[in-house]
Amino acid sequence: MDNTLLLDPVRILPGIGQSVEQGAVLVEKGVLTAFDGDARQKAKALGLPPTEAPEQLLAPCLVDPHSILETPFSGDHETIESLRRCAASGGYGQVALLPRGRTWRDQPECLQGFSKDPKNGVQLHLWGGFSQGGTSERLAPHGDLLEHGAIGLADDDALISPQLLEQGLVLGEMGSCPVLVAPRDPCLQGSGMVREGVETLRAGWPPDPMSSEILPISQLLALHQRHPDRQLRLMNLSTAAAVEQLVAFGDHPPLSSVNWWHLLADRNGLAADDPGWRVRPSLGGGQDRERLIDAVLSQTITAISVHAVSLDDEDMLLPPDQRPPGLCGHHLVLPTLWDALVRQRNTSVEQLWQALSFGPSALIDQPPEELRRGSRRWLLFDPNHEWTVRRDDPQAPRGANMPYLGQAMKGRVVACGLNR
Repeated sequence: MDNTLLLDPVRILPGIGQSVEQGAVLVEKGVLTAFDGDARQKAKALGLPPTEAPEQLLAPCLVDPHSILETPFSGDHETIESLRRCAASGGYGQVALLPRGRTWRDQPECLQGFSKDPKNGVQLHLWGGFSQGGTSERLAPHGDLLEHGAIGLADDDALISPQLLEQGLVLGEMGSCPVLVAPRDPCLQGSGMVREGVETLRAGWPPDPMSSEILPISQLLALHQRHPDRQLRLMNLSTAAAVEQLVAFGDHPPLSSVNWWHLLADRNGLAADDPGWRVRPSLGGGQDRERLIDAVLSQTITAISVHAVSLDDEDMLLPPDQRPPGLCGHHLVLPTLWDALVRQRNTSVEQLWQALSFGPSALIDQPPEELRRGSRRWLLFDPNHEWTVRRDDPQAPRGANMPYLGQAMKGRVVACGLNR
């Protein structure tokens, strides 16, 4: 957004630990230049009339702690350019990318070419590979990866071998940098596609046993306890039982994330052809979804992830059990969660931003986003803006696996200062 305007009145959330208040803000060519009385005075000198936006929210950018970008530099798939465009249109100022790619990011030279553009655009952070090639067999060069810009270490969306994980934690080349691990055992999951339950059997989906998440979490919590000086993180919890394990751990459990889709959908309410069935970790039941929401609001779970995975049209022609798992659509996250949490459950804006911005910053060990004079790092959200989800939307990702296609939405990021 490069317009110059005075938003007065508008709702303003300045940053972490602060409350939403009604005020005024002056934006000049996309840059925040003044607030409240100072904004009104400067706008008057410019001959700028106020634009009334009493229901809209000016707030810090959102943060995605982990997504996947397999072809960052070229091709018809999602690239850095298209990802940045979609992320900025959804209000995301930072996206951290897991190591998975056509070239696995497990060596220092594989981290080159990802310009962060920290001042005016979407910052792309890189997780360095914990193991070579993500095979969980041999350690990647942790120290070299961190020295060359990795924010921490991770592999893919499955449990790293506990033996290799402990070896890496004992060696300690990561120091205090975060280590992100997905508590999913693919051997226990087998061909399971939806979390086990009566509805899964009725729908005919292959069941994913609860043990595929519960047992890995038990192992990871034990490692966290044995290595308190390391920053172990848990990726994409998906069951009520997992939340109970975190609660039972007591003080200082590891920071953790949950995928946005697991807060919105469960195995009870999706059409048979919905792309949202095929996600990883597997979709659970209504009780899982409710417990995950409670855990987010109580900050038992630290962050909501987008964990975007872009699939093409050929992928989407495959049967669900043969299709790669994942959804995409950074621009869908805030509108859908605003509806589910703020509009339907009276969740406060401050709680939602804790889960979508400030908590994810903590998970990836980065400073929290905030509104500052002279900055383009802001978003303007209109909860009453009506629109329809379409693939030909200029703000949409390139992936064919967006949920809600053709459906009407209420609420959208209508402006963002970030360059796209």
